[in-house]
Amino acid sequence: MQISTWLERAIIVCLFIIAVFAPHSIAVTQAAWLLGMTFWVARFAFYPRPALFRSPVDYALLGFFVLSGISGIFSYSPIMSIGKMRAASLFTIVYLVSQNVRSLGIVRILAIALIASCMANVLLTAGQLAIGKGVKVQGVSPEGPLAKAVFHTRLVTQPTPIINGDTIWEVDGARVDSPEELAAALASGSPVAKVRIYRVEWMPELEVPRGQLLSGTNVLQQLGISGWSRGRDWRATGFYNHWVTYAEVLQLIASLALGIFLALRRKSNTTGMLLIVAVVGLVFALGMTVTRASWIGFAVSAVTMLLLTSSRRAILIAVACAIPLVLAGVFLLQQKRSIGFIDKRDQSTRWREMVWREGFQLLVSNPRHLLVGVGIDSIKGHWREWGLFDNGRQPIGHMHSNLLQIALERGVPALIVWLILLALYVRMLWRISRRETIDDFARGLAVGALGGALGFFTSGLVHYNWGDSEVVMIFYFIMGLCLVVDRTNQLKPYSSVRL
Repeated sequence: MQISTWLERAIIVCLFIIAVFAPHSIAVTQAAWLLGMTFWVARFAFYPRPALFRSPVDYALLGFFVLSGISGIFSYSPIMSIGKMRAASLFTIVYLVSQNVRSLGIVRILAIALIASCMANVLLTAGQLAIGKGVKVQGVSPEGPLAKAVFHTRLVTQPTPIINGDTIWEVDGARVDSPEELAAALASGSPVAKVRIYRVEWMPELEVPRGQLLSGTNVLQQLGISGWSRGRDWRATGFYNHWVTYAEVLQLIASLALGIFLALRRKSNTTGMLLIVAVVGLVFALGMTVTRASWIGFAVSAVTMLLLTSSRRAILIAVACAIPLVLAGVFLLQQKRSIGFIDKRDQSTRWREMVWREGFQLLVSNPRHLLVGVGIDSIKGHWREWGLFDNGRQPIGHMHSNLLQIALERGVPALIVWLILLALYVRMLWRISRRETIDDFARGLAVGALGGALGFFTSGLVHYNWGDSEVVMIFYFIMGLCLVVDRTNQLKPYSSVRL
């Protein structure tokens, strides 16, 4: 067998690894991406050299990458910004998929693998909810060791007692699932234990002194607590480290599954049943992230897809089914985050308003910022001189908006090109979904990607989901699949060139 054939098969294997691991592990996914890119580059060394197909989004994708690089050159922190170009180069996933997948059969298998693999996250979330996680403490005594916890970073050192309702997850990186395990971890060892807790909207690592257990006849008395239970009020994170990342991934994949289901002419067969089970599970997990922007993003996605594919009667049924979901969402917000759906008292809302105001003022303060931005991630090195994040009194982060973050870091021209990219992508998906000669699965893939893209854009108004590599890799992967669908269903073949 020719080496070229082996390389082509190796690339497809890498794509399957990406599809399977993208909902779980950024390390494995990026390793498969880099390995696949290596195989693809090596493939050009052998005859016949592969054809390169043009697509509707080429200029916008490349233009955005080039403008990101220019912003890095003129950055306030060039080394830091240029180092982030690896994340910017993730757009090559689009071409790794679209240039190497030559049949709709492989597109179908890759899409199903992505959806099926994500169900492992759903089962994990359901299992954690049923079993509980960590030690939720009650009746914390001010004399006990837990009340002596300190929050310590390079910028802040302040007493932060563990209080009633906090859930203790880890001690020095090891899980604790009972008071006995917690007491044993705090009894001896190094003078200070690193204790990871969950408190509403916060997952800090606190420093708790060791060897200061109280006297008592049982571990509750020694820990200085009156009771405990398994924690179940956390926000679901799947295999990721943050609920927003997980919610954005779920929104994209749930939209994909729902789009494929809605496009099926026969929904009562095995495929339809499996897809609806997947949609229900993914929506459940999305609900457990308790992330309002991603909920709204998925709602925008679902409404768009229903309007594209369903009758008026089906839409009315869907609306009726959505009412209890909305009520359940309001209840979850109150129970898990102690806020309403729209709540000006919400700390995260006030924090966003602050960073939006500060970020916009920094953007318009200098023509250079408008043209090339301040540089990707340069905020982390220069926030003090710019007085950001309430002069450091608030958590250091980002602008919590794709529009503002891209404009501030890369310049307004880069933002315009990014918006053009999304517009071209949505336009392509719309055209695919309206073709009469396309099969159900291909149409559903386009519909699901269209809904997911609109949901991604909607939640990105208040989240910087473009800065989440885990999310963007899945966004690019789905885009690549849709480019294959577009190319293979064109009445007029794509133009191509051979090197």
